[in-house]
Amino acid sequence: MPTDFLSRCEVLEECYEFMLAYAGKGIPGDELNQSGSQIRKFLERASEALAGIGESCAVAVEEAGLEPAQPYQDFRSVLYRDAQDSLAAIQIVLAQPTIGSQLIDNLNASIHLRALLTDLFLISEILRTRSREAVTDPHP
Repeated sequence: MPTDFLSRCEVLEECYEFMLAYAGKGIPGDELNQSGSQIRKFLERASEALAGIGESCAVAVEEAGLEPAQPYQDFRSVLYRDAQDSLAAIQIVLAQPTIGSQLIDNLNASIHLRALLTDLFLISEILRTRSREAVTDPHP
């Protein structure tokens, strides 16, 4: 089971869910409140999860023995590009002295982040489905 990749996906999904809730709170900035320090922690964890996610995906696909290899290699390029774009957006938010709800709402709306999440949903579902199939069908 491609656990490293799926763990990274979970970190990113948790961050996005927290960002949705944070954006709806109307918080002007994160300097003095508990939610603010939490948003930074979630974004930092997401940033760490994004570093190397393309390689992690490649390992997961190889471990799962997914064939034919070419479509997965092509998709890895898409995932890498979307991850790099999302990482740049997250890092610019982290560089701000305060992180308010409006800033997070704008990050949530980023096409880069949405593309990345869609990529992750797609490939993680393929990996989970194929892993289940391998367990139920011992004769590949």
